[in-house]
Amino acid sequence: MVKIVNSQLRELEIPDSLYEKFLKIKAFTFDIDGVMTDGSIFVDNSGEFLRTYDAKDGFGLRMAGMHGFKLGIITGGHSDSIVSRFSKFGFSGPDIYLNSKNKIADFENFMDKHGLAAEEVLYCGDDLPDVPVLKAAGLGICPADAMEEALLSADYVSVFPAGKRFVREIIEITLRIQNKWSLDISAYEKCY
Repeated sequence: MVKIVNSQLRELEIPDSLYEKFLKIKAFTFDIDGVMTDGSIFVDNSGEFLRTYDAKDGFGLRMAGMHGFKLGIITGGHSDSIVSRFSKFGFSGPDIYLNSKNKIADFENFMDKHGLAAEEVLYCGDDLPDVPVLKAAGLGICPADAMEEALLSADYVSVFPAGKRFVREIIEITLRIQNKWSLDISAYEKCY
């Protein structure tokens, strides 16, 4: 067991085999609804889906991008607001897969584009469509409130629920394990 500190500055014990997997990660990929959000979707009068996101998760995404990690989204969602929101965190348009019906195909496309092996990519998902990717990724991770099929397929289950610092915790654990959890203000200003 390896002891590390999480985003709450609480000590976590990570099994050696899981620790080794975190060391290999070079990219983060995420579902949106039920991962980046708590799963609630509001619909305005024009039919546009509105979601709420946690600012702490957003800062975690900025830290990952600033430290050179590739970032991708693979979601069944199809709102332009997703592209608008996540382009601010370093996600490039081609790495945001909207309306994904076959998440494993999009995951493989993301890896191919960036020359990554599956063991170098972490995927966060919460439901049945995510199971193939959770199993294929180097690290498959779920929020605490994920659906049972996803939980059973994950390498790690967070103590945080979806949309409530779950993403921040996973990024922070990865960066702390890789000794990259630090904020260089001048680099931050240049990136954001």
